[in-house]
Amino acid sequence: MPTTPTSPTNPDPTPDLGPAAERMAALLSEVSDAQLSARTPCASYVLGDLIDHVDRLSHAFALAATKDVGPNDSTGPSGDASRLGPDWRSRLPARLTALAEAWRDPAAWQGMTRAGGFDLPGEVAGLVALNELTVHGWDIARASDQPYEADPATVRACMAFAAQAPAADAAAEAEKEKGLFGPVVDVPADAPPLDRLLGLTGRQPYWSPA
Repeated sequence: MPTTPTSPTNPDPTPDLGPAAERMAALLSEVSDAQLSARTPCASYVLGDLIDHVDRLSHAFALAATKDVGPNDSTGPSGDASRLGPDWRSRLPARLTALAEAWRDPAAWQGMTRAGGFDLPGEVAGLVALNELTVHGWDIARASDQPYEADPATVRACMAFAAQAPAADAAAEAEKEKGLFGPVVDVPADAPPLDRLLGLTGRQPYWSPA
């Protein structure tokens, strides 16, 4: 299990999930019903499936932050558009806000917790959640033909985490088995930081649904 990355380029071991959560909410607000069947960079998911995955992981990782875990946390948050329901456009922004707020508590990053059916340190769970928001934000932007930007501090934190061992973390490995993350894609060393993060998480930075 990787440890929390700290370095001169990533000095904060407890990054703020707020910017990534806000960006995700803004992207989702622009997704039309017609786009829910669009292809995504996650080969086994259409956009509606991926949005359901984000909905479920937002709830699961908010519970992980508070250590409020139980039998309902025994399985990973796989995506299924049929579960979205008619209220997802109001439900998901609220869950994203709650997720970011839960990880602003320093205690969330301490001790052990559980998410997606795996026991893991709080410091790892927080970084997994941040990586999920950031990379899936890009996935959703690509699938719905929206621009995507991530703040530099978020990208640095995600890169430091992903570069250590993308498949060593149990939660990341489970995601890989679902087809959300794949083998590392070679990206030029001088590529923008976001593109290098995408390569580390198995994505082609110039992917498009066409």
